Amino acid sequence: MESQSQTQTSQPETPKRSPFTRIFHKLKTNLVFRSKLAEVNGAMGDLGTYIPIVLALTLAKDLDLGTTLIFTGIYNAITGAVYGVPMPVQPMKSIAAVAISSTAEEFGIPEIMAAGICTGGILFVLGVSGLMQFVFNIIPLSVVRGIQLSQGLAFAMSAVKYIKKEQNFSKSKSVGDRPWLGLDGLVLALACVLFIILVNGDGEEEEEEREEEERNGSRRRRRWFSVRKVISNVPSALLIFLLGVVLAFIRKPSIVHDIKFGPSKMKLVKMDKKAWKNGFLKGTIPQLPLSVLNSVVAVCKLSYDLFPEKKFSATSVSMTVGLMNMVGCWFGAMPTCHGAGGLAGQYKFGGRSGGCVALLGVAKLVLGLILGSSLVGIMEKFPVGVLGALLLFAGIELAMAARDMNSKGDAFVMLVCTAVSLGSNAAIGFVAGIVLYLVLWMRNYGRVKPTGLPVQVDQHP
Repeated sequence: MESQSQTQTSQPETPKRSPFTRIFHKLKTNLVFRSKLAEVNGAMGDLGTYIPIVLALTLAKDLDLGTTLIFTGIYNAITGAVYGVPMPVQPMKSIAAVAISSTAEEFGIPEIMAAGICTGGILFVLGVSGLMQFVFNIIPLSVVRGIQLSQGLAFAMSAVKYIKKEQNFSKSKSVGDRPWLGLDGLVLALACVLFIILVNGDGEEEEEEREEEERNGSRRRRRWFSVRKVISNVPSALLIFLLGVVLAFIRKPSIVHDIKFGPSKMKLVKMDKKAWKNGFLKGTIPQLPLSVLNSVVAVCKLSYDLFPEKKFSATSVSMTVGLMNMVGCWFGAMPTCHGAGGLAGQYKFGGRSGGCVALLGVAKLVLGLILGSSLVGIMEKFPVGVLGALLLFAGIELAMAARDMNSKGDAFVMLVCTAVSLGSNAAIGFVAGIVLYLVLWMRNYGRVKPTGLPVQVDQHP
C-alpha cells in the first residue's frame, strides 16, 4: 500500500487549463501562418469574385463601399480565428444579380438589405435547430460534387468572359471585345494567366517529389528542382493584384485627387413593409437554395477534403453566415456568405490557415476606416482582365474537387446535376441530382451496392 501511494504521489498531475487558456490556444493555432508569403498570396485568391460584385453594386445601387469593407473585414478576421482555414466571405450572388438587373425603385438598397437579413435569419434558424447538419449528412456525395463542379465551371466561364470581353459591371453585361494591347488588354490578361501557371502549376503538392530528388537525383536535376522551388514560392496572386493597383493609377492619375481620408458615416437602413416583401420574394427565395448548397454544404465538404484535420459542422457554418447578415445588413453592408469557390481560390494560391483570411480582413478593415468609399475610383479602373485571371484558377480549383468520382454511377449523377445547374440554377440541379440518385438506387436495390453515399464525418461544432 505504501509503495502504491508513493507511486501515485510521484506521478506529476497534468495541470488543467482554464477555458480562457484553451480558447486562447485554439485561436493562436487557427491564426498561425503555415508559410508567411504563401498565406499572404492566398489571401488574394478570392478577389476575382469579391471585387466585380462589390463594384457592380456600388456603381449600380450606391452600395456603401466603406461600410461593406469594414464589416466584411471583421467577418474575415472572426471566421479565420474560429475555423482555422481560409474561410472566405463573399457576396450573396443571387441577391446581387437581382439588384443589378432591377431598377432602384424595384430593388434598391432597402430591398437588398432586407433580403440579406431574411436569408441570414433562416440560415441561423436552420443551424440552431440542427436541420442544416441533418441535410449535410444525408445529401449524396455525387450530388455535392455536381454542385461544386457546376459552380467551378460557372466561375471559369465568367473568368473567360472577363478576359475576352470588356465589362460594364454596373449593368452586369459585356460591352465588346477586349483590345489586344493596352493597360487592360488581352495580352496583359493572358500574360497573367501564363504567369500563374508557371508559378503554381497544376496545384499538386510536390514536397515528396522534391525530397526524393534531393536525395537520389543527379546534380543537374537537383539544381533544376531548386529553381522550381524558388519559382513556386513566388507570390503570384499578390504580385498580380499589386500590378492591377498600379495600372489603375496609371490609367487614371486623377484618382489621387479623389481620395478622401476617413471612414464612411454609418447609418441604419430604413426598410418599409414593401422593402421587406420585395426583398424576401425577389432576393431571399432565389438566394436561399444557393446559400444552403454552396455556402454551407459544399464549403463543409470541400474544407474536409482540403483540411481533414480541421473538423467543424454545417451547424456552425450556417450560424456564422446567419449572424453576419443579421448584424451587418442593418447598417448597409453587402449581404455575404461563405463560398466553396472562394475557399478553393485561396487554397490554390497558398492559403492554409485562418491567418490567411484574418490578414485579408485586417486589410479590408484598415482600407474601410482610412479611405472609405473613395476606393470606388481605384476599383473602377482596376484591370478586369487581371481579375479574370485570378477568378479562372479559383473556378478550376473548385471544379477539380469532382475528380474523385471514380465509378460510372457517381459520375453519371454528378454530371447530370452539373448540366442542369448550369442550364438553370443550383436549386433545380440539386433536385435533379437527388431524384436521379434515388431512381438509380431503387433500380439497383438488392443487386448492386448503391454508390455516392454521403461520407459520414465525425464533425463537431
